[in-house]
Amino acid sequence: MISLKNALPLLALAAAISAPACAESIWSDPLRTANNLSGTPAATLTSSCGFDAQLPVPLTLLDAVERALCRNPQTRQAWANVKVQTAALGVSRAAYLPTLTAAGSWSKADNRYSYPDFPENNSSLKTHSSNANLSLNWVLYDSGLRAANLENARQLLNAASAAQDDVLQTVFLNTVQSFYQAQAAQAMLSATADAELAAQQSFKASEARYQAGAGALADKLQAQTSYAQASLKRAQAAGDLQSALGTLAIVMGLRPNIPVALADLGLQATDAPLLQQAADDLIADAVRRHPKILAAQAQLKSAQAQVDAARAEGRPTLSLFATGDRNDTPINQVSSKQTITSRSIGLQVSIPLFDGFGRKYKVRGARAQAESRQADLENIEQQVMLEVWKSDQALRTEAENLNTTDILLRSAKQSFDVAQGRYRAGVGNILELLKAQSDLASAQQQRILALTSWQTARLRLAASLGRLRMDGI
Repeated sequence: MISLKNALPLLALAAAISAPACAESIWSDPLRTANNLSGTPAATLTSSCGFDAQLPVPLTLLDAVERALCRNPQTRQAWANVKVQTAALGVSRAAYLPTLTAAGSWSKADNRYSYPDFPENNSSLKTHSSNANLSLNWVLYDSGLRAANLENARQLLNAASAAQDDVLQTVFLNTVQSFYQAQAAQAMLSATADAELAAQQSFKASEARYQAGAGALADKLQAQTSYAQASLKRAQAAGDLQSALGTLAIVMGLRPNIPVALADLGLQATDAPLLQQAADDLIADAVRRHPKILAAQAQLKSAQAQVDAARAEGRPTLSLFATGDRNDTPINQVSSKQTITSRSIGLQVSIPLFDGFGRKYKVRGARAQAESRQADLENIEQQVMLEVWKSDQALRTEAENLNTTDILLRSAKQSFDVAQGRYRAGVGNILELLKAQSDLASAQQQRILALTSWQTARLRLAASLGRLRMDGI
């Protein structure tokens, strides 16, 4: 006859052998807590994180954002936090199920009895004893404690998911800013190289006039000084570009020394549909949808659930219990062992009567925590509304700057062409040429900054609304 103790391992082995291949995935999450868990740190913003080791050439903003969302440590940490809260939700759901505990023991004894005065009565007894126990406990009613804990876990998961969305928006925006800064640095290098070439041509023209006796030495020296300053600015721009590329690589979760080839900065600004919406509508939309606010709302609901849980801890609970026990014990040399088999089933009521007023203060503390979460929610709402307002105003300002710098750049180009032609014709002077040359270089740089600031402001407003998406690029 197979005892209960020996049967349990056999049953477990048989179940493991006969289980289908899909059982592993079923048993990894039997309570279905991870149904809404994203498969990548990028959640819904990008479907796949399988990238080639080599960066594409040229690297576009879309490429940079996708890699940052998947590889940045901040997004991976937020994703891990969601998985932690998902597991906590499973723990809260498991409290509704019964617990089954099996225990067993086996022992061997060698007893020797000696009588020095009567050695003929010496004896020995070798025995084996075993015990197997199976216990079931099922909480049937707990005055709402499990429901409150489950609601708390569910809201904490909602808060973690919203916080993950907020981190994704933050990393998205940081990548956008780093990318446009690198593009601006690349465009600045090109602009300073053009300015250096123009200064070199002006210097050569003044030098030729001086050699021909038609120009003054002071004109030549001024042109040479301007040429040297343009060379210094070009060298500084080259260093700024490498620094910006390193920052972009770090945001993408890569080493700063990895080679990065960026696409050229577009000369035209893209559309900004958010400019067509009134600021009041934008603020109202942000209050409804922003991840920071959603996370704060979930934290508040979690704190309210903790108040309910603290109250329920002081109320009665009703549990079902059942036990089965088999004990094989040796008695003496005549009867080798006795077998005791027992079974029991019943209900258990637990009524807390007095705990030194500790629970009363626990409820009071939970209420205070809920009040703190309410204040946090109001504070975050104010911060989000202010950020939307400032981002909206910044975008409108950058829209005006775009038009202004476009006019400025066209005028500066025409002015430089005229001044250069006048100088070569011997009509203009070197100061007029250098002034036009400096104005053109400044206009080019301002146009580059206006373009990148416009692009950043456009996406920053979307981020302040919690609306940054891949199709918005």
